[in-house]
Amino acid sequence: MSAVAGTGRGTGRTTPAWRMRALARAEATLFLRNKGTLVAALFVPLVLPVSVRSAVPEGDLKEAGLSVGTLVLPAAVGFSLLFAVYAALIGAFVARREELVLKRLRTGELGDVEILTGTALPAVATGLVQCLLLAIGCSVVLDLGAPSAPQLAVIGLLLGLVTAVALAALTASFSRTTESAQVTSLPLMLLSFVGSGITVPLEMLPDRLASFCELLPLTPAITLVRGAWTGDLSAHDVVGALLTGLAWTVLSVFAVRRWFRWEPRR
Repeated sequence: MSAVAGTGRGTGRTTPAWRMRALARAEATLFLRNKGTLVAALFVPLVLPVSVRSAVPEGDLKEAGLSVGTLVLPAAVGFSLLFAVYAALIGAFVARREELVLKRLRTGELGDVEILTGTALPAVATGLVQCLLLAIGCSVVLDLGAPSAPQLAVIGLLLGLVTAVALAALTASFSRTTESAQVTSLPLMLLSFVGSGITVPLEMLPDRLASFCELLPLTPAITLVRGAWTGDLSAHDVVGALLTGLAWTVLSVFAVRRWFRWEPRR
Protein backbone atom coordinates (compact mmCIF):
# COMPACT_ATOMS: atom_id res chain seq x y z
CA MET A 1 0.00 0.00 0.00
CA SER A 2 2.84 2.40 0.77
CA ALA A 3 4.06 2.10 -2.78
CA VAL A 4 0.86 3.57 -4.17
CA ALA A 5 1.95 7.18 -3.72
CA GLY A 6 5.00 6.64 -5.85
CA THR A 7 3.41 4.46 -8.49
CA GLY A 8 3.32 6.04 -11.88
CA ARG A 9 6.04 8.64 -11.31
CA GLY A 10 7.81 9.41 -14.53
CA THR A 11 4.99 7.92 -16.57
CA GLY A 12 3.09 11.19 -17.02
CA ARG A 13 -0.04 9.66 -15.43
CA THR A 14 0.17 11.11 -11.93
CA THR A 15 -3.15 12.93 -12.10
CA PRO A 16 -5.42 12.96 -9.02
CA ALA A 17 -7.84 10.54 -10.70
CA TRP A 18 -5.06 8.11 -11.60
CA ARG A 19 -3.58 8.23 -8.09
CA MET A 20 -6.97 7.60 -6.48
CA ARG A 21 -7.63 4.67 -8.81
CA ALA A 22 -4.27 3.15 -7.89
CA LEU A 23 -5.01 3.56 -4.19
CA ALA A 24 -8.53 2.18 -4.63
CA ARG A 25 -7.17 -0.94 -6.36
CA ALA A 26 -4.77 -1.56 -3.47
CA GLU A 27 -7.54 -0.96 -0.94
CA ALA A 28 -9.89 -3.32 -2.79
CA THR A 29 -7.27 -6.08 -2.57
CA LEU A 30 -7.02 -5.62 1.19
CA PHE A 31 -10.81 -5.50 1.47
CA LEU A 32 -11.17 -8.86 -0.30
CA ARG A 33 -8.58 -10.43 2.00
CA ASN A 34 -10.41 -9.40 5.18
CA LYS A 35 -12.96 -12.19 5.54
CA GLY A 36 -14.74 -10.67 8.54
CA THR A 37 -15.31 -7.32 6.87
CA LEU A 38 -16.22 -9.02 3.61
CA VAL A 39 -18.95 -11.12 5.23
CA ALA A 40 -20.36 -8.17 7.20
CA ALA A 41 -20.38 -5.90 4.17
CA LEU A 42 -21.75 -8.33 1.59
CA PHE A 43 -24.08 -10.69 3.43
CA VAL A 44 -25.43 -8.95 6.53
CA PRO A 45 -27.37 -6.32 4.51
CA LEU A 46 -28.99 -9.16 2.56
CA VAL A 47 -30.17 -11.02 5.66
CA LEU A 48 -31.32 -8.28 8.06
CA PRO A 49 -34.18 -6.92 5.89
CA VAL A 50 -35.92 -10.29 6.35
CA SER A 51 -36.07 -9.67 10.10
CA VAL A 52 -37.51 -6.21 9.47
CA ARG A 53 -40.33 -7.73 7.43
CA SER A 54 -41.24 -10.16 10.21
CA ALA A 55 -41.14 -7.45 12.90
CA VAL A 56 -43.82 -5.19 11.41
CA PRO A 57 -47.38 -6.52 10.96
CA GLU A 58 -48.77 -6.08 7.47
CA GLY A 59 -51.91 -4.47 8.89
CA ASP A 60 -49.84 -1.69 10.44
CA LEU A 61 -48.12 -1.14 7.12
CA LYS A 62 -51.41 -0.67 5.30
CA GLU A 63 -52.59 1.83 7.91
CA ALA A 64 -49.40 3.84 7.28
CA GLY A 65 -49.93 3.69 3.51
CA LEU A 66 -46.95 1.37 2.98
CA SER A 67 -46.37 -2.08 1.57
CA VAL A 68 -43.92 -4.88 2.27
CA GLY A 69 -41.76 -3.63 -0.60
CA THR A 70 -41.61 -0.03 0.63
CA LEU A 71 -40.63 -1.38 4.05
CA VAL A 72 -37.96 -3.88 3.01
CA LEU A 73 -36.22 -1.98 0.20
CA PRO A 74 -35.33 1.20 2.17
CA ALA A 75 -34.31 -1.04 5.08
CA ALA A 76 -31.99 -3.00 2.77
CA VAL A 77 -30.46 0.24 1.48
CA GLY A 78 -29.98 1.47 5.04
CA PHE A 79 -28.28 -1.74 6.15
CA SER A 80 -26.01 -1.57 3.10
CA LEU A 81 -25.01 2.03 3.90
CA LEU A 82 -24.28 1.12 7.51
CA PHE A 83 -22.44 -2.17 7.06
CA ALA A 84 -20.93 -2.08 3.56
CA VAL A 85 -19.87 1.58 3.74
CA TYR A 86 -19.92 3.12 7.21
CA ALA A 87 -18.68 0.25 9.39
CA ALA A 88 -16.31 -1.13 6.75
CA LEU A 89 -14.69 2.26 6.20
CA ILE A 90 -14.16 2.97 9.88
CA GLY A 91 -12.15 -0.23 10.13
CA ALA A 92 -10.21 0.59 6.96
CA PHE A 93 -9.33 4.14 8.04
CA VAL A 94 -8.24 3.05 11.51
CA ALA A 95 -6.26 0.04 10.28
CA ARG A 96 -4.38 2.08 7.67
CA ARG A 97 -3.62 4.76 10.25
CA GLU A 98 -2.33 2.28 12.84
CA GLU A 99 -0.19 0.58 10.18
CA LEU A 100 1.31 4.00 9.31
CA VAL A 101 -0.02 3.66 5.76
CA LEU A 102 -1.79 7.02 5.87
CA LYS A 103 1.35 8.72 7.19
CA ARG A 104 3.48 7.27 4.39
CA LEU A 105 0.93 8.16 1.72
CA ARG A 106 1.00 11.80 2.83
CA THR A 107 4.73 11.96 2.09
CA GLY A 108 4.07 11.25 -1.59
CA GLU A 109 2.04 13.00 -4.27
CA LEU A 110 -1.34 12.10 -2.83
CA GLY A 111 -3.25 14.90 -1.12
CA ASP A 112 -5.40 14.39 1.97
CA VAL A 113 -8.66 14.35 0.03
CA GLU A 114 -7.20 11.91 -2.50
CA ILE A 115 -6.10 9.54 0.26
CA LEU A 116 -9.48 9.49 1.98
CA THR A 117 -11.37 9.27 -1.31
CA GLY A 118 -9.19 6.51 -2.75
CA THR A 119 -9.48 4.50 0.46
CA ALA A 120 -13.26 4.90 0.44
CA LEU A 121 -13.88 4.00 -3.22
CA PRO A 122 -14.04 0.18 -2.84
CA ALA A 123 -16.56 0.41 0.00
CA VAL A 124 -18.61 3.00 -1.88
CA ALA A 125 -18.61 0.84 -5.02
CA THR A 126 -19.66 -2.18 -2.94
CA GLY A 127 -22.51 -0.24 -1.34
CA LEU A 128 -23.65 1.21 -4.66
CA VAL A 129 -23.73 -2.13 -6.49
CA GLN A 130 -25.36 -3.81 -3.53
CA CYS A 131 -28.13 -1.20 -3.33
CA LEU A 132 -28.80 -1.48 -7.06
CA LEU A 133 -29.05 -5.28 -6.86
CA LEU A 134 -31.30 -5.03 -3.81
CA ALA A 135 -33.56 -2.56 -5.60
CA ILE A 136 -33.89 -4.88 -8.59
CA GLY A 137 -34.43 -7.91 -6.37
CA CYS A 138 -37.10 -6.23 -4.23
CA SER A 139 -38.86 -4.90 -7.31
CA VAL A 140 -39.11 -8.42 -8.72
CA VAL A 141 -39.61 -10.57 -5.63
CA LEU A 142 -41.89 -8.21 -3.71
CA ASP A 143 -43.72 -6.96 -6.81
CA LEU A 144 -42.66 -3.42 -5.99
CA GLY A 145 -42.42 -2.23 -9.56
CA ALA A 146 -40.48 0.75 -10.85
CA PRO A 147 -40.24 3.90 -8.69
CA SER A 148 -42.67 6.69 -9.50
CA ALA A 149 -39.92 9.24 -8.83
CA PRO A 150 -36.59 7.55 -9.76
CA GLN A 151 -34.67 10.80 -9.35
CA LEU A 152 -35.39 10.69 -5.63
CA ALA A 153 -33.95 7.19 -5.39
CA VAL A 154 -30.75 8.29 -7.14
CA ILE A 155 -30.40 11.44 -5.04
CA GLY A 156 -31.16 9.58 -1.82
CA LEU A 157 -28.64 6.83 -2.54
CA LEU A 158 -25.86 9.25 -3.50
CA LEU A 159 -26.61 11.42 -0.47
CA GLY A 160 -26.51 8.37 1.77
CA LEU A 161 -23.17 7.20 0.36
CA VAL A 162 -21.52 10.61 0.81
CA THR A 163 -22.91 10.99 4.33
CA ALA A 164 -21.79 7.48 5.32
CA VAL A 165 -18.23 8.11 4.09
CA ALA A 166 -17.97 11.46 5.89
CA LEU A 167 -19.33 9.99 9.13
CA ALA A 168 -16.99 6.99 8.85
CA ALA A 169 -13.95 9.27 8.60
CA LEU A 170 -15.24 11.28 11.57
CA THR A 171 -15.86 8.18 13.69
CA ALA A 172 -12.41 6.83 12.79
CA SER A 173 -10.94 10.03 14.20
CA PHE A 174 -12.06 8.95 17.67
CA SER A 175 -11.28 5.23 17.35
CA ARG A 176 -7.94 4.22 18.83
CA THR A 177 -7.74 0.70 17.42
CA THR A 178 -9.58 -1.52 14.94
CA GLU A 179 -11.12 -3.33 17.91
CA SER A 180 -12.43 -0.12 19.47
CA ALA A 181 -13.78 0.93 16.06
CA GLN A 182 -16.40 -1.77 16.45
CA VAL A 183 -17.58 0.01 19.59
CA THR A 184 -17.38 3.61 18.39
CA SER A 185 -19.52 2.72 15.38
CA LEU A 186 -22.35 1.31 17.50
CA PRO A 187 -24.07 4.56 18.63
CA LEU A 188 -24.79 5.78 15.11
CA MET A 189 -25.68 2.31 13.87
CA LEU A 190 -28.15 1.63 16.68
CA LEU A 191 -29.63 5.11 16.44
CA SER A 192 -30.06 4.66 12.69
CA PHE A 193 -31.64 1.23 13.11
CA VAL A 194 -34.28 2.61 15.45
CA GLY A 195 -34.83 6.17 14.29
CA SER A 196 -33.86 6.61 10.64
CA GLY A 197 -36.79 4.72 9.20
CA ILE A 198 -34.80 1.54 8.59
CA THR A 199 -36.55 -0.91 10.93
CA VAL A 200 -39.61 1.25 11.67
CA PRO A 201 -40.81 3.76 9.04
CA LEU A 202 -41.26 7.30 10.32
CA GLU A 203 -44.88 7.15 9.14
CA MET A 204 -45.53 4.67 11.97
CA LEU A 205 -43.99 6.82 14.72
CA PRO A 206 -45.69 9.51 16.83
CA ASP A 207 -45.47 12.91 15.14
CA ARG A 208 -43.14 14.48 17.70
CA LEU A 209 -40.77 11.52 17.69
CA ALA A 210 -40.86 11.36 13.89
CA SER A 211 -39.95 15.06 13.67
CA PHE A 212 -36.88 14.42 15.83
CA CYS A 213 -35.88 11.32 13.84
CA GLU A 214 -36.03 13.32 10.60
CA LEU A 215 -32.90 15.12 11.80
CA LEU A 216 -30.77 11.98 12.14
CA PRO A 217 -27.87 11.57 9.65
CA LEU A 218 -29.20 8.73 7.49
CA THR A 219 -32.90 9.58 7.70
CA PRO A 220 -32.78 11.84 4.58
CA ALA A 221 -31.41 9.04 2.40
CA ILE A 222 -33.97 6.51 3.64
CA THR A 223 -36.80 9.04 3.30
CA LEU A 224 -35.88 9.87 -0.30
CA VAL A 225 -35.48 6.22 -1.31
CA ARG A 226 -38.82 5.27 0.23
CA GLY A 227 -40.50 8.35 -1.26
CA ALA A 228 -39.24 7.37 -4.71
CA TRP A 229 -41.59 4.37 -4.60
CA THR A 230 -44.46 5.71 -2.47
CA GLY A 231 -44.62 9.01 -4.38
CA ASP A 232 -46.01 10.82 -1.35
CA LEU A 233 -43.17 13.29 -0.72
CA SER A 234 -43.98 16.94 -1.24
CA ALA A 235 -41.44 19.45 -2.54
CA HIS A 236 -41.09 20.71 1.03
CA ASP A 237 -40.29 17.19 2.28
CA VAL A 238 -37.69 16.65 -0.46
CA VAL A 239 -35.95 19.97 0.17
CA GLY A 240 -35.98 19.36 3.93
CA ALA A 241 -34.40 15.93 3.52
CA LEU A 242 -31.75 17.28 1.16
CA LEU A 243 -30.84 20.15 3.48
CA THR A 244 -30.61 17.84 6.48
CA GLY A 245 -28.40 15.36 4.65
CA LEU A 246 -26.15 18.08 3.25
CA ALA A 247 -25.88 19.72 6.67
CA TRP A 248 -24.67 16.46 8.25
CA THR A 249 -22.18 15.97 5.41
CA VAL A 250 -20.79 19.51 5.67
CA LEU A 251 -20.49 19.28 9.45
CA SER A 252 -18.79 15.90 9.21
CA VAL A 253 -16.31 17.12 6.58
CA PHE A 254 -15.50 20.16 8.72
CA ALA A 255 -14.96 17.92 11.75
CA VAL A 256 -12.76 15.52 9.76
CA ARG A 257 -10.59 18.39 8.54
CA ARG A 258 -10.18 19.51 12.12
CA TRP A 259 -9.81 16.26 14.06
CA PHE A 260 -8.88 13.44 11.69
CA ARG A 261 -5.65 11.79 12.82
CA TRP A 262 -3.12 10.59 10.25
CA GLU A 263 -0.83 8.91 12.76
CA PRO A 264 -1.51 6.29 15.47
CA ARG A 265 -3.16 7.53 18.65
CA ARG A 266 -0.56 7.06 21.41
